[in-house]
Amino acid sequence: MGHLFTTRFGKLSLALIFTASVAGQAANAQVKTFEAIKSEGTIRIANTQTSPPWSALDNNNQPAGYDVDVAREVAKRMGLKVVFVGDSWNNFVQGLKSGKYDLVMCDLTPTPERAKQVDFSVPYGVEDFRIWVNEKNSTVRSPSDLAGKKVGVVTGTSNEVWSRSHLKNSIFVDYDNDGLLFSDLANGRIDATIQSHFGGLAQRDSNHLPVKEVGEPLTFQLSAAAMNKGNSALQNSVNRAVSEMLADGTIDRLGKKWVGSNYQMARYIKKGEEERN
Repeated sequence: MGHLFTTRFGKLSLALIFTASVAGQAANAQVKTFEAIKSEGTIRIANTQTSPPWSALDNNNQPAGYDVDVAREVAKRMGLKVVFVGDSWNNFVQGLKSGKYDLVMCDLTPTPERAKQVDFSVPYGVEDFRIWVNEKNSTVRSPSDLAGKKVGVVTGTSNEVWSRSHLKNSIFVDYDNDGLLFSDLANGRIDATIQSHFGGLAQRDSNHLPVKEVGEPLTFQLSAAAMNKGNSALQNSVNRAVSEMLADGTIDRLGKKWVGSNYQMARYIKKGEEERN
């Protein structure tokens, strides 16, 4: 869904500090039960506000993006007003535990490590990852076409891990960042890379590069709302709202609005769940 391979897998390094304590954070805040949230009529939802197309600030300095719109609709279906709280990735777990906010909805992947500390809703978003090649390339359509080809990987990222695990017969070229990698892809120094839909688009469009994505998605990463452990009433209510939005087309509509007009959010969420299971 978006910011994608670059930012999602950039987040893996941030996961090392994801659980860090935040000094002096919301000292007077309290973790609220769902009954207390409903009584007040407002739910506090955290996002970075710096991660388009998921969460950013618009020209009026207001939160905007896919996760923002999904969060607004979830709150609406729960009969609540929403207050967005801007925070950073390394603060999210402690922010929930300290009661600074009630939910985190910010392109957050429900990993087993994170699930030890927080509970997650059913997935409401997903990013798909595909092969990216030079615009002139007409021979590469699937992983089997990459045998003997030079595939660029950014060292230390999960796209490198996936590529080395699944592209056994490729020749790997290491890079420090996606900018250098995509520059070489555009200039023909490498044949391909594995990148998310939006991450590739961001590199292509911001740098005006002659590159394109090809073939079907190779792998998926889901995103879900995070909340404090044990708040089953809140979890059930969020799950109900998201499930309704998946069924009635709202998730697909918002995905097309923010991620891409051809992006099949609900279909890819289902595929991501199948892959995870």
